[in-house]
Amino acid sequence: MTLASDQNLDARSLSPLSRRMLALRETVLASWAERVCATVKGAGDLSYPVLLNTLPTLYDNIAEALTPGYRASAEVAAPSVALEHGGERARLTRYEAQAVIYEYQILRTTIIDVLSQHEVPFTVQETQIINASIDASIREAVTAFTLAQSAFREQFVATLAHDLRNPLAAASSAVQLIPHVRNTGKLDDVARKISENLRRIDQMIQDLLDTVMFQRGERLSLHPTHFDILEVISEVCEQAEAVHGKRFEMSGLSINGWWGRDAVKRALENMISNAVKYGSPGTPIRIACQQYDERMLLSVHNHGDPIPPDQVETVFQVFRRTKAATEGDKQGWGIGLPYVRSVAESHGGSIDLDSTAGRGTTFSINIPLDARPFQNAPVLE
Repeated sequence: MTLASDQNLDARSLSPLSRRMLALRETVLASWAERVCATVKGAGDLSYPVLLNTLPTLYDNIAEALTPGYRASAEVAAPSVALEHGGERARLTRYEAQAVIYEYQILRTTIIDVLSQHEVPFTVQETQIINASIDASIREAVTAFTLAQSAFREQFVATLAHDLRNPLAAASSAVQLIPHVRNTGKLDDVARKISENLRRIDQMIQDLLDTVMFQRGERLSLHPTHFDILEVISEVCEQAEAVHGKRFEMSGLSINGWWGRDAVKRALENMISNAVKYGSPGTPIRIACQQYDERMLLSVHNHGDPIPPDQVETVFQVFRRTKAATEGDKQGWGIGLPYVRSVAESHGGSIDLDSTAGRGTTFSINIPLDARPFQNAPVLE
């Protein structure tokens, strides 16, 4: 499996150049890190996981783009991970925009140098693909960095009444039944329905409060503990199967880290809920985890209609939903994925999205194995 946005399970489908480039990933990134620390002001103060950020994903995306026909264009290798990279650099470093540009320029030079040193042949056209991917990354990363630095965000205007009405009405109806119930077993069932709907209301309000708090520049309360992410995945999948049936596939090995367990669990629940809501009915939903360079990559994949490239950022904005979602019959108020992003960023990480008609949709949380040092990192106010 690659670290690319699409979480490609079989690299054998890629060209020899792409596979060779993937094999040199660690060499390229180590050389890049050394050059960046020596050149970019403030880079040397960053821990290695934070310094790398989403660049391994971008690197694998570029490698895949060198396989003819695998990606529609070189630029699709860049935007989503570059946006997250730029936003995270604004929050977790003292960089200026020029430093972000330098990072990508150094990556371009490092890729070419390492490929040449290892006598990996590449054509002028393949060089152009690498350049186009890096150039697109620079544009997107600087845009995200600039927006974050200027603290540009939308005013949150929405009402909760519509989305709270259904569970509230269900709980109210159940309460009205109590005086007429004489069977103890039936009464227990009514009490369970009341409790479940009240829990839904509480969960929706809590997600909203946490997301709005984060958008105001406050940190989520993580309370990091040491646990195995596979335990959380198993727990969430078991709960999801009870409601949606056995369509959830898990892959990955045990990964132990210091994270906010409740926050990560709720984020995973939101990603799975999104996959169920917008994925093709009956198709499998894959939950995977990987570990690399002291970071953890947690992803949820579903088949279904892709999210248009120009609406990718919309899904991460509070109270904003894609055009297809607002015009369809899917209910929601647009806080699930913004909450997932806030959880990732509060752990010193980011969220990535890859969505195409052929590969389906994959949301990935990318966070350090130890999030404790980043609990008090500055956030966008």
